[in-house]
Amino acid sequence: MRSLLLPFICLSLGLAVYSDPVLSRSTLHERRSHIPSGWHVSRKHHLSATIPLRFALIQSNLENLEELLYDVSHPDSPNYGKHWSAAKVASTFAPSRTSVDAVRDWLLESGIEAHRIKLSPSGGWLEFKATVQEAEELLHTSYDVYGHETGTEHIACESYHLPEHLLPHVDFVTPTVHFDAKLSKRSGGDNQPLKNVGQPSSGNGPKTAGGSLSEILDQLEDCDKQITPVCLRALYGFEYEPMVPGNNSYGIVEYSPQAYRQADLDIFAKKFCSDLDGVSPNMVSIDGGSLNPQESFAVNGESNLDLEYAMNLVTKAQNVTLYQVGDLVEGASFNNFLDALDGAYCTFEGGDDPTQDGVYPDEQSGGYTGSEDCGTVKPANVISTSYGYNEADLTRAYALRQCAEYAKLGLMGVTFVFSSGDNGVAGNGDNCLNPDGSQSASGKIFNPTFPSTCPYVTSVGATQVSPNKTVYDPESACEQVIYSSGGFSNYFALPDYQKDAVTSYLKNTPPSYPSSIWNSTGKSRAFPDIAANGANYVIALDGNFTLVYGTSASTPVVGAMFTMVNDARIALGKGPIGFINPLIYAANFSDAFNDIVNGTNPGCGTLGFNTSHGWDPVTGLGTPNFPKLLAKWIAMP
Repeated sequence: MRSLLLPFICLSLGLAVYSDPVLSRSTLHERRSHIPSGWHVSRKHHLSATIPLRFALIQSNLENLEELLYDVSHPDSPNYGKHWSAAKVASTFAPSRTSVDAVRDWLLESGIEAHRIKLSPSGGWLEFKATVQEAEELLHTSYDVYGHETGTEHIACESYHLPEHLLPHVDFVTPTVHFDAKLSKRSGGDNQPLKNVGQPSSGNGPKTAGGSLSEILDQLEDCDKQITPVCLRALYGFEYEPMVPGNNSYGIVEYSPQAYRQADLDIFAKKFCSDLDGVSPNMVSIDGGSLNPQESFAVNGESNLDLEYAMNLVTKAQNVTLYQVGDLVEGASFNNFLDALDGAYCTFEGGDDPTQDGVYPDEQSGGYTGSEDCGTVKPANVISTSYGYNEADLTRAYALRQCAEYAKLGLMGVTFVFSSGDNGVAGNGDNCLNPDGSQSASGKIFNPTFPSTCPYVTSVGATQVSPNKTVYDPESACEQVIYSSGGFSNYFALPDYQKDAVTSYLKNTPPSYPSSIWNSTGKSRAFPDIAANGANYVIALDGNFTLVYGTSASTPVVGAMFTMVNDARIALGKGPIGFINPLIYAANFSDAFNDIVNGTNPGCGTLGFNTSHGWDPVTGLGTPNFPKLLAKWIAMP
């Protein structure tokens, strides 16, 4: 099976893999061509300082990952819906002993004592505490301490080398070129916002036009001005009462410091569903996750939005699980959450990258001092996440490792929905790419988002009820306050299930932009997959009602619909829908989505892409028609 990664894109992204002549003993493994925005070289690192040098070992059977996932997810497969156990997933992708021995033998031959070398329980990771001098000699590199404008420091190098014979065995090494460091509060004072590059919370939350609402318009004729649950139910035919809620599950993921306020959930419930007054989500704390006592849009906006609508749409009967990830000091990343779902991932391809993921116990003052949650949380059948990175924020190896984990959980029957982003063809923060792979507001190259570009998640864009239109009129792409992110990956290849849809779009609605500013090859993963309304949502926030916008709104709505589809299937003795993309792109499902043909997604100094008949890189396949989706999924084995 072909690789998940695009082999032809790396030169434009600032992180490239190179090879020296075959006869050379040492080969350049990874190199970063620029220093990320906000960072600068502060000083040379002390040679006697110690760092946790970690070697991520390549996993077995990754070349078969897509084929195995399709086997349980494709509608034409005789094994559709026959999801795997966690134990089968772990054993299938365990690294080979050959890889472990190759790296260990090289370290021993290089003078590293055997007692210092540690192997992770799954064999996916070799590490030892190295002095900077040892690491520099092993990797043929030089380590510097980098300073950030927030005052945070980070250890990194510009490039590193490995012996040629290790290339088939090592995916990447940390700490090296990976630069997604976690940042603390700005030095200007506690009232300044927390900016965490290493957290999914950077720049991808809901947006607001500001101000409180003096009046709530809760009638269908007003859905062009304010979206409430009754509008969403009318738009998508979403009327369903759970039959077996105790056997089903829906999870919402939040990353500290974002947290909900129970008082706001109660205010929302009193207005729109009194049965939910006083009801809380089932909070699962991961790595010290707790409710932040602060009150502000930045802290409460995302979580309030997600939970107010998720809980309302699945009704009181269906419990909603809140995965609250990371303490208020260290924060967390997607991988900390994935660790808690799957113990194998704690060591998969080397497990956590300390330069990008929260490391626990957290020794900082006020941090979580317990052990890292690893394989302690059962994944919900559907998991909604309204956070994301720019694809270019992450190294290719890091993105691949995480994407593979979503595929593994898909094998286990888990459906992941991710918000596509709110900046059109630009990335979070309205940053676009420069020719050297760096990102800036003045960049001109389209900047896709991750994990939406991972082919094993379902990416959700945003639509709107346009001014003076009703819920009975076709929606348009969202062009109020936010623009639905969409486009083409620079890392991941075009998956088989999407080929016909993307080929048709590029043939019938070819973008007029030069190939130098977007990935025009027609061979890369395209996103989003689907969309739902993302404009003018009424939420309760810090004691008042206000309007918010974004794919942060559309994503939990879609997740709620899929959760109810699972309820109907489980009631019939069938399994959850799992990884849905091969099915929703199938011809049989083409009439189960409301096609969106109006609107664009501007960014990077352009109007972005156009919507069109069929799939498009603004709203995907369109918005769900719940009754049709329900009927089609019930008919599946």
